[in-house]
Amino acid sequence: MSWIHDLLAGIGVGLIGGLTSGFMGTSPGGGLVIFSVLLLGAEQHVAQGTSLITQVPPTGLAGVRRYWQSGNRSPLLWIVWIGIGFLFGGAGGGYAAAAVSDSVLQWTYVVYLVALIALLILRRDREDKSSETGDRDKLPWLPLLLIGMLAGFSSGFMGIGGGLAITVGLAAGLRVPQHQAQLVSLVFSVIPTNIPAAGIYWSKGLMVGWPAIIGILAGLWVGTDLGARAANRVSKSVLRRVMIAVILLMALYMTHKALT
Repeated sequence: MSWIHDLLAGIGVGLIGGLTSGFMGTSPGGGLVIFSVLLLGAEQHVAQGTSLITQVPPTGLAGVRRYWQSGNRSPLLWIVWIGIGFLFGGAGGGYAAAAVSDSVLQWTYVVYLVALIALLILRRDREDKSSETGDRDKLPWLPLLLIGMLAGFSSGFMGIGGGLAITVGLAAGLRVPQHQAQLVSLVFSVIPTNIPAAGIYWSKGLMVGWPAIIGILAGLWVGTDLGARAANRVSKSVLRRVMIAVILLMALYMTHKALT
């Protein structure tokens, strides 16, 4: 029966998205978009809508709990400023995505991923302890707002949740410790800041069927918890290398899709 196939494929999509989300401390959108195309046969706009809609429920809660239990904390003001930027950027990105073709979205996705890889590679580790102290809790509001706007726009325009932009922006741009940056990013998989962008896709019917949606949600709950458990057992350098490798594979796959 087709609904059973869609349910099982949805569980697979959710598990993969959740594992990458929990391990890398990002929203699961990147994996959800790509594997919705690969496993569910969705076209680009539908894959992005599916990704955003399935990220509205707090599927990342288990991952946040794992990071929190490992001693990582997120200052409330960081969440506030990033969240404000995210709401405005997300609405703008959703409207912009509806006005362009699948090909434009795919190539934008590739450029975005390559830029994130470059930021991660160029980032130099700081051996001093200044980035591990309370001074890092006092970040200026404007960069946080801009990170939120970029994350929101990328979420709405590419359907990826915006977590990659938050993690890379904090870790590579503002020198926040990797595990702490990943916690902040995962917090935004609990707070439904992508509702404006998801609503735009929903109103246009850009989503897969409900059996697949239910499967994705179930897979996300389990996968995020497993990924976060694994992340808290490895060093920040390992996390960053894995992130670079996964983003590179995503970029290569999307390049293939854009060319075919």
